[in-house]
Amino acid sequence: MESYIADLKYKITAFICCFVIYLCQGDFEADVVTVIVSIIFGAFLSYFDDGRLKTALCLGFISISCFSPEFMVFMPLMVFDMLFYRYQYYNLLIAVPLIVFYNVASLQLFSTVSVILLLSAALKYSSHMESVLKLKYNRLWDTAREMSIRLEKQKEELIEKQDFELNIATLNERNRIAREIHDNVGHLLSSAILQSGALITTVKDENMKKYLVYLKDTLSRAMDSIRESVHNLHEESVDLKVQIEELIRNFTFCNISLEYGIYSKPEKKIKYCFIAVIKEALSNIMKHSDATEASVIAREHPAFYQLIVRDNGKVKDFDPDKGLGIRSMIDRVNSLNGNINIMTENGFEIFISVPRKDTV
Repeated sequence: MESYIADLKYKITAFICCFVIYLCQGDFEADVVTVIVSIIFGAFLSYFDDGRLKTALCLGFISISCFSPEFMVFMPLMVFDMLFYRYQYYNLLIAVPLIVFYNVASLQLFSTVSVILLLSAALKYSSHMESVLKLKYNRLWDTAREMSIRLEKQKEELIEKQDFELNIATLNERNRIAREIHDNVGHLLSSAILQSGALITTVKDENMKKYLVYLKDTLSRAMDSIRESVHNLHEESVDLKVQIEELIRNFTFCNISLEYGIYSKPEKKIKYCFIAVIKEALSNIMKHSDATEASVIAREHPAFYQLIVRDNGKVKDFDPDKGLGIRSMIDRVNSLNGNINIMTENGFEIFISVPRKDTV
């Protein structure tokens, strides 16, 4: 649009120059028909973009100029649109009316028109180069913007991957610590409790036996505390997304997709419930379904967590009371005050919603 406006300004300037020269020259009688025809040709050349049609208009105006040399005064108006398109070299025929014009016009008029022709061509070249540079600038700007967006996206993906790997490393370290405490400290405490119990049965001194009982009770409390800490560390090390992705990765019965949208940390009972439900659902697909597509969707909402497992297999004679697996799913969800819906209209679908702990 900006290029078109610039061309229009240049062309209006060229027309004004040609019109003033035409009115001031004394070699030909000024005729309104010449002006109107020149304006019509100039307008059509600006309006049409088809190369063949532009060439036809240019050749038509050149032919008219051969028989009516006064039209050569307005040739600079045509030259502006005769350059920089596919068939522009046909316009070299402008030399024919230019020779005719040289023979019939005064040297002053011929020189003036020739200079205006050159200026018109220079204006067109300037406009064309301006358009080319703007086009290159816009392309470079678009490329730079696209690269900036791509780099920003890669940066976000890298940060997300680093956070994920850090989270996995943290969970693995917690698992290792829990295992070390269980295998080493736990065994030593268990041995100490057994030894203190044996001493209690063998010692005859009641006063000494009382202190040994206190020692055994202290060791038992320490054992209970360590056992609780180990269990908490182990439960925190269970990453729901990692566990679901592993289940999906090991499922090879049919094509399966995962949509995971849980970003907070659900409590351990919800984690184990979702993992158990997905395990049972995928097991049922392999045992009882002829599905070719399956999907697992886990979402987080302000008040509840949602799990959907569905496939496109045909369902025959479904009875939720017959299978222990389905019954186990229902019991798990009910224990969390959640809802479970099983639909069989378009394949088999399990729809679960469990309230969040902080909203119960």
